[in-house]
Amino acid sequence: MTVPQSIVFNGDLGSGKSTVSVEIAKRLGMRRVSVGDLYRQMAQERRMTALQLNLHAELDQAVDGYVDQLQRDIAASGERLVMDSRLAWHFFTDALKVHMITEPGEAARRVLLRPSGPAESYTSLGEAKAKLMERSESERGRFIVRYGVDKARLRNYDLICDTTRAAAEEVIAHIIDVYEGRLGADVLREAPPLLLLDPARVYPTEDVAALRDLWDGAFVGDVAAAGDEALEPLRIGYTGEYFFVIDGHRRLSAALQRGFRLVPARLVAEVEEPVVGGMSAIDYFATQVRPSLIHDWEAAHKIELPLPEHALLGGSAVLAGEPGAGA
Repeated sequence: MTVPQSIVFNGDLGSGKSTVSVEIAKRLGMRRVSVGDLYRQMAQERRMTALQLNLHAELDQAVDGYVDQLQRDIAASGERLVMDSRLAWHFFTDALKVHMITEPGEAARRVLLRPSGPAESYTSLGEAKAKLMERSESERGRFIVRYGVDKARLRNYDLICDTTRAAAEEVIAHIIDVYEGRLGADVLREAPPLLLLDPARVYPTEDVAALRDLWDGAFVGDVAAAGDEALEPLRIGYTGEYFFVIDGHRRLSAALQRGFRLVPARLVAEVEEPVVGGMSAIDYFATQVRPSLIHDWEAAHKIELPLPEHALLGGSAVLAGEPGAGA
């Protein structure tokens, strides 16, 4: 596999992009450029918060125009570097495009704990979570209108990494392994993105009782001995909010039993893309994932998964999926 020229980072606010990108730049001897730092400086100069600057940028194209041209110039220079920017993936071609995600409550907790400045400060966890979401949606809408691209679409990227529970060192090591071709090369060559997911945030689509040899000690031991990078990638669907298993429940269970914080996976379908028989990822998830199935999986693995909206609604939204359960 040819090593790409640069690494560009995009992702959720509070997902650890700055921490990870700074350290990777040091280890690989690359210059790092942070567009987030530039936006915060612009906000401070205008005596705005970061959210206010985002909302202002929806009306004033000059805000994005200056930063966009800067990124185009850097991309065209051919310099090998690390770029921390929520839109660099759109401007760079010869780069590993990394999208970092994390659970919204954890992201808010991290942001609340770090030193605040005039452009970014919050008084409570609830306020941080709400404003981070508002800021992200403002950016997403602006990018769709202005550039015709959706930053939430996973297929824009080469690598998706969930940092909810994984330590920064683990995330850094995995990203460098991907960049240097030691991890996920087949997935990146055949059908990117490679997903590195938190197994405790992935939903099952089959009943625990219907899965054979789930507690096979020898298999679980082999998985533990080989480590998460050696695990055959799960086959995963994505609704736009939730990840779910299409194939690989046994491997996912073994990863949970051994305390893995990251597991590799292939993206089979996201949002309206078909999973099987023309059924979209959203519809497949709503049909297969019932409250009882989630509860049994949680109890078996000592984890907690939030009930999706369709499961909370109950009634026909849940009953509609029961004939195909566990099939």
